[in-house]
Amino acid sequence: MSRVPFLRRETRRSFVSRVRENIREVANGDNRRHYVVCGSDSVAYRIVDALVHSYRVPVTVILTPWRRGDEPDLAELPGVRIVRVARVDEHALRAARLDTAAALALVQQDDVGNIHAALLARELNPEVRLVVRMFNMRLGEGIRRLFSVEPPVVLSDAEMAAPEFVAVALGEVDPNTVRLPSRTLFVTRRQDVRAEDVVCALADTTFPNRPLLLPAEQGRANIVLASVNPNAPAARPAPTKVNVHLKRRRPLSTVLRGLRGVVSRKLQLAVIGLIGVVLLAGTALELRHPQGIWRTFYTTLITTVAGAATDTRDPWVEALQLVLVVAGVALIPLVTAAIVEGIVNARIAASQGRLQAPIEDHVIVIGLGNVGTRVIRELYDLRVGVVAIDKNESARGALLARELGIPLIIGDASLAETLNAASVRTCRALVALSTDDVTNLQAALHGREVRPKLRVVLRLFDGQFAERVQHAFNINFSRSVSYLAAPAFAAAMMDREVNQIIPIDRHVLLIAEVPVGKGAALDGAPVAAANVAGEAAVIAVTQFGEPRPLWTPGPQQRLVHNDRLTIVATREGLNRTLGRAAPAPIVSSTPQPAS
Repeated sequence: MSRVPFLRRETRRSFVSRVRENIREVANGDNRRHYVVCGSDSVAYRIVDALVHSYRVPVTVILTPWRRGDEPDLAELPGVRIVRVARVDEHALRAARLDTAAALALVQQDDVGNIHAALLARELNPEVRLVVRMFNMRLGEGIRRLFSVEPPVVLSDAEMAAPEFVAVALGEVDPNTVRLPSRTLFVTRRQDVRAEDVVCALADTTFPNRPLLLPAEQGRANIVLASVNPNAPAARPAPTKVNVHLKRRRPLSTVLRGLRGVVSRKLQLAVIGLIGVVLLAGTALELRHPQGIWRTFYTTLITTVAGAATDTRDPWVEALQLVLVVAGVALIPLVTAAIVEGIVNARIAASQGRLQAPIEDHVIVIGLGNVGTRVIRELYDLRVGVVAIDKNESARGALLARELGIPLIIGDASLAETLNAASVRTCRALVALSTDDVTNLQAALHGREVRPKLRVVLRLFDGQFAERVQHAFNINFSRSVSYLAAPAFAAAMMDREVNQIIPIDRHVLLIAEVPVGKGAALDGAPVAAANVAGEAAVIAVTQFGEPRPLWTPGPQQRLVHNDRLTIVATREGLNRTLGRAAPAPIVSSTPQPAS
């Protein structure tokens, strides 16, 4: 994220006044348990939106002036308190009333900055629940061990979203593996498993970007949650991605396409034009003075290259020989120039890690930020051919691409020539992962112009914009990183027992454990009362005192307090189920004095 080195004097004065005003507003507010989010990008926006609308809790957002212009405005969310600070330090955390906060989410795109803020926050409030966004998860696990009491929850939005983009690019279901007590589940297509192994019907994805989640009619769902059954030969434990190697065309075709990739188009046309003149003149010689194919070929070649001519006493033949001599004089330098240009371009491409020759059946990945870096790594591990594009040579994933030997093109992906350099005509899929929706859409449209049936996967923040793109341009595959990752961050802040997040198109389902409290609405109710179509489905019940859960319980089984439900739910469905499972409030029997 770029930072502005200084602010103008007027801007500094207005900024300082706003900071002081925010501090006074927060200081004069009440002491309710609230939630603090430090960040300004799309992930922070989705987290705050989930906290405000799904969990209905007060939220304070810490904003710094170092923001990109394309980031969503968190101030437009209702009921959110904004604290603007120069940097995230002790004064900023105190201004956000961290001492009365229930949880703090540090979601800036800066691992070191988030770690420093987490250590500082724990000093100011030892009991605050910390949720930290990290790209380097190894570093994140090391940081967790530094906290002896209640270590922070470390999450990576890139790690959550990358498998979904890879699966969509390869035309497969994201093989989410869910490990729960005594059973391992996985997400798959219904036709890939036996009917008795299906645990829960997840979604009907017949209409792209408009899935029917947790349908009431189980048979409608084509995406299901199934159990791993090693004894069942018909059941596959998980969809296996096919290892795709770089495929080359036939030798002659490969050579010709390789020459086209390293020689400029004007030089190609000039050489082809002169060769055509030579062939026409040779054909005319054979027609005028028949000598046999080999003899005519020999005469044409010698005349073109060496300038030798035979004495035929025929003015037409002499004219054709003169044409061949002139063509040879021009052709030899052009061929030499083409060879030199090809060698130089090939060496430059090799030194810079770019694509040296056209390939096919590969995946083009645009944008090497956090998510793009994860995507190229996963595709490389799956042995799928990859070509990476980014306009910034110092992008996070550029170093990884060079280390892995992945062809890297530094350029604007919204330009047709950049995509042509990445062999878009023969690629398997194009995955646009830059943080700019417009750039992603332009790249997709250029790719579709070259190849109308190209499989395109877009990263788009706005769901309504994604629907318009689908209708206008027939681009059916789009995902939002923030929408995929935000539920996990929000659930961690609320201390919810969320075991897994399952992405379904541009939506997510949560697998969570819900305890049934005494006197709750679900206390004494059947399992069917907790199953709500489109919101929640119970897949297991762990009765009090029992070591193992009961899977796929009957709809008439009664629930009692201290039972634990394992459910698959939407965000709203989880929130409603938690409310219905919450213990009834204790009513005091002490008589109140008369006023």
